[in-house]
Amino acid sequence: MSTTSSTSTTAAARRRFAVAAALPLTALLLASCGYGSKVDKSGDASAAPAAGAKKLSADQVRIGYFPNLTHATALVGVQRGIFQKDLGGTQLKKTTFNAGPSEVEAINAGSIDIGFIGPSPAINAYTQSGGKSLRIIGGSASGGVKLVVNPKKITSQAGLKGRKIATPQLGNTQDVAFLNWLRTKHLKVDAQSGKGAVSVVREDNSVTVDAFKTGQIDGAWVPEPTASQLLAEGGKTLIDESDLWPDKKFVITNIVVSQTFLKAHPDVVEAVLKGSVDTNKWINANPDAAKASANDALKSLSGKALKPEVLDSAWPSIRITDDPLAATLQAEADHAVGAGLLKKPDLKGIYDLGPLNKVLAAEGRPAVSDAGLGVK
Repeated sequence: MSTTSSTSTTAAARRRFAVAAALPLTALLLASCGYGSKVDKSGDASAAPAAGAKKLSADQVRIGYFPNLTHATALVGVQRGIFQKDLGGTQLKKTTFNAGPSEVEAINAGSIDIGFIGPSPAINAYTQSGGKSLRIIGGSASGGVKLVVNPKKITSQAGLKGRKIATPQLGNTQDVAFLNWLRTKHLKVDAQSGKGAVSVVREDNSVTVDAFKTGQIDGAWVPEPTASQLLAEGGKTLIDESDLWPDKKFVITNIVVSQTFLKAHPDVVEAVLKGSVDTNKWINANPDAAKASANDALKSLSGKALKPEVLDSAWPSIRITDDPLAATLQAEADHAVGAGLLKKPDLKGIYDLGPLNKVLAAEGRPAVSDAGLGVK
């Protein structure tokens, strides 16, 4: 780091901006997965570029994602070297995160260039920055979220009244979804405190399973693989969130890019999207091998693979997709407004799907829609 005062001032300003972009409660925040806020600073290269491979306009591209099944595109694409192949001589470097605010901060501070992230932190970063921080450039996953309960305590939706139900973090994607569902059922809960007809307990997914086992909570609205880990402990699925959406599709993971990097290196961004499309094609054509590859990546990143029964339960509920399902992003923002966690946001310009649609067109595939929220 430079010791000059100008550089220090710039760095401090970036940090202040990054923190502002991740402030809670004034807008949606936190990760769709919510595994805490610690960054795994594993910014190592995933694979060396092939000898003699042509370098693009940047020497390297830094990609961030979560060690979580809803980020399977990144897990598999990095692990199998698909992204690196499409990047040619441009080096891919990875960093894994445990929550959205850390990844948003890294994007805003210029520590990573492209990230796989949930809808809530993407909305938060975009609105907090006045539309200047990032753009959504592609989809990655849909679904993979369930309300799992203790069947000895809760046997119906009506039985939720008076019970303690966990969500990953205040204002995160699952928290918003649960609050919105409660509102539609006329079960009043204060969004900030979580107190009301149902007690909404905000806790990291890393502790949710133990809290469920010890009876501290009666259920949880959580993403995979936490949902399947609860099922393995005797839980029962009361609601699959996919059933609440048209065609059972809703965005859980998007691909975002720093606007600065997008402007400076459009060829690199296009190559990463090509890697994403190639990875998704392979995953959908080879589900068993892809499931194993994702678990191998998880073991490499965390030191522990998922148990077979958890993996087999979780994998089918996640849909891998190139489509960012833009219409559902607006709906999720509306849900947050209805829950009292977000003022009506202006999301116009949050998408730039031009590079993705160029990749899809080259394969003879139809373009995906930005639902009127694209950059002009």
